[in-house]
Amino acid sequence: MQTIKPFYFPTTVTFVDDSAAFLSNLCLQLDPQLAFRLFSSPGEALDFVNSRPRPGSSDEPLFAPFRDRTDEDVAQQVIALSVNTVRKQVHNAQRFLATSVVVVDYDMPGMNGIEFCRRMTDPAVRKIMLTGKADEHIAVQSFNEGIIHRFIRKQDASAVPALNRAVRELQNAYFDDVCQSILDTLAVSEYAFLRDEALAARVAELSGSLGIVEHYLSYCPGGLLMLDSAGKSYLLIVHTNETLRGLREIAVEQEAPADFLKELDSRRSLPYFWQTEGHYPTDCTAWEDYMHPATRFSGRQDYVCAVIANPPGLDLSQVLSYDRYLERLDRDM
Repeated sequence: MQTIKPFYFPTTVTFVDDSAAFLSNLCLQLDPQLAFRLFSSPGEALDFVNSRPRPGSSDEPLFAPFRDRTDEDVAQQVIALSVNTVRKQVHNAQRFLATSVVVVDYDMPGMNGIEFCRRMTDPAVRKIMLTGKADEHIAVQSFNEGIIHRFIRKQDASAVPALNRAVRELQNAYFDDVCQSILDTLAVSEYAFLRDEALAARVAELSGSLGIVEHYLSYCPGGLLMLDSAGKSYLLIVHTNETLRGLREIAVEQEAPADFLKELDSRRSLPYFWQTEGHYPTDCTAWEDYMHPATRFSGRQDYVCAVIANPPGLDLSQVLSYDRYLERLDRDM
């Protein structure tokens, strides 16, 4: 089932082969938008991979005890998800350093590819074995045992295209695993749209047209914060009929003018009141300035969506873009 990942960003792929010449030739044929590190020493590579930060790890945990609960019984403790912490990952300049995929040779001195994979500490990291003809039966056995996720024959004419394709697919699979607990937690919340296959397909189309390379679940209003490789940001606001009713009720309480309520009811545009967490501000006199063109879409339920380029209020000026990270990698290699 296609879903919308609560967060996704490019990660650094690690290539391990005792032949430096092979690695040098291989890197010239890789996807130019791929971040990677090359290691001819298995030991150095293993230390590097095992020291990488894991996506979603930060000083603020995604899941924590719900502090407002008065029940002191630990067995009954409620665990809360911080959507704010999910979005804050965009401010982590180390996020692209995470390793989601390792590509490793089998026949290496001191530590073969199977041993290398067994000694990796993050079980979620996907593993691709590049094998020579003599290693093929070992690779097949390792794949069947679940030690590796793919194997590619070095001598195949289509090896490099197959490798680029496998890396993209396994990076996605890695984030599927990392995000599963978040998706499960939000299954019956206002973020249930994450599991709507039709909406997920529409978001994928939008991401492709805008060149989006990373995104993060956003809140107040609900949706996705998306960035392209240069760091240009977009906020995708996603409303359902239920969340729009809540928005309207608060606006009525705030004595919003009839013209605003009429525009909201028309579904032609959506507000982005960024100073007041998405709600109609007290004594707002220029509500038109906060409105953005909207489109309707039907999936499991009806949605009204708006895309806002360079959304205010999110303090993204110091965010490290993926392009700048790639430039740093090029200088360091």
